[in-house]
Amino acid sequence: MLNTVSYDGAAGTPLLIAHGLFGSARNWGVIAQRLSQTRPVVAVDMRNHGASPWYDTHSYQDMADDLAQVIDAPMDVLGHSMGGKAAMVLALTHPEKVNRLIIADIAPVAYAHSQMGPIAAMRQVDLATVGNRTDARAQLGPLDPGVPDFLLQSLDMKEKRWRLNLDVLAAEMDKIIGFPDMGGAFTGPTLFLSGGNSDYVKTEDREQIKSLFPAAKFAKIPGAGHWIHAEKPREFEAAVAAFLR
Repeated sequence: MLNTVSYDGAAGTPLLIAHGLFGSARNWGVIAQRLSQTRPVVAVDMRNHGASPWYDTHSYQDMADDLAQVIDAPMDVLGHSMGGKAAMVLALTHPEKVNRLIIADIAPVAYAHSQMGPIAAMRQVDLATVGNRTDARAQLGPLDPGVPDFLLQSLDMKEKRWRLNLDVLAAEMDKIIGFPDMGGAFTGPTLFLSGGNSDYVKTEDREQIKSLFPAAKFAKIPGAGHWIHAEKPREFEAAVAAFLR
């Protein structure tokens, strides 16, 4: 069973949040807390992340089945990036568990870019010599702006370990950047919410999206990149809340 963080809110359909690669439930704390003003919210640590169990596999069917175990009665589901792909597979394979679906800046397609760079950076940190996060940050080496601080949120300084199963994430990277062949369709209300400066959801992806999610609607948050919830949190929260209403 996945580790979960619950935010009790007003009566209403609960919202389940699934984070992206190298993330955790704690990354969504502020947004989850604010969204809980109108509904209960549950954020999860995905498998091989955070405080959830480590497994030898990291496929989207695995992740979707994990999410299904968290859901007793139908929930609204929000997923970002890797979590968005897992949420899509959840909706396609367990449609009875999903009420409304929100996919943040990802499409049901395979991507060419790998995420092996951050894994290599984390592997090169000599945790035995690290006394604080500043030491670890220096050892991570050159990464895109914001990435070091994001990765360091998954460093357990007390235990001197990453809360990420780096070996399995590396071995399963082709599955993570890919997307499984899926049949059927999820006909419930669906929002694909993208960053205006991001190229993760392209116009040419819409045919594939509509074939799997015929009720899909599309929206963009101007000035935001792939990390839309971190770059434009208030605008992201407002868009999510408006769709759920």
